[in-house]
Amino acid sequence: MKFGLIVIGDEILSGRRQDKHLPRTIEILAARGHELTWAQFIGDDRPRITAALKAALDSGDAVFSCGGIGATPDDHTRQCAALASGRDLALHPEAKRLIEQRMREMAAEQGLPFDAGHADNLHRLNMGVFPVGATIIPNPYNKIPGFSLGDVHFVPGFPVMAHPMLEWVLDQRYGHLRPEARAERALFVQGGLEATLTPLMESLEAQFAGVKVFSLPSVDHPQRGRHIELGVKGAPEAVAQAFDALVAGLRAMPEVRFSTE
Repeated sequence: MKFGLIVIGDEILSGRRQDKHLPRTIEILAARGHELTWAQFIGDDRPRITAALKAALDSGDAVFSCGGIGATPDDHTRQCAALASGRDLALHPEAKRLIEQRMREMAAEQGLPFDAGHADNLHRLNMGVFPVGATIIPNPYNKIPGFSLGDVHFVPGFPVMAHPMLEWVLDQRYGHLRPEARAERALFVQGGLEATLTPLMESLEAQFAGVKVFSLPSVDHPQRGRHIELGVKGAPEAVAQAFDALVAGLRAMPEVRFSTE
């Protein structure tokens, strides 16, 4: 299973808020043996959100969409999800129950009677209006749920809510998956250029099926200075063989210096 992430909100792109979803999603997936395959950041633009969600629904990937499921004018995700999936929007019965339960609790905390017909409470129910056929993602923080459409999962933009909800989805929906074992090994090259190393990198990928070679240059590292982190990743046995071949290939280049530490 491939996993993707969509983060929605003008506040991320403007810098008003710093994104916390990407690094935490990577951690949550890694703890379960998975990797994030792709990520996308989108502002509060309905056509772009709709197009991205349609692509996600058609991808066959498990995709997490963070943000925009509230009920204010700048929240568009629920409506865009309906457009992308070709479904109508309707108040989800379980979402209604959970939202009303939360509203009752809030009224009790304030020492006020609960009025289901109050304009504010009626407006809050909009947070439970989902595309028809959606399933609920429970929210342990305040009970206001997210929802799933197939393998695309919609959660709030608040990290304190979103991240436990992502964990719940992974454990409940994808806990049966047993990811293949993966390994990664790298070394540090000094005195080499990527253009010089490219033929070796290409030959390694051609020789070892399923192995990816990566090159991470640095020009101002405080300890190593200018260098390239060069490595291989993939199935453990293939990675071990490819790394040995990488070392052998570098040793055949007298102009290149490298170390594994």
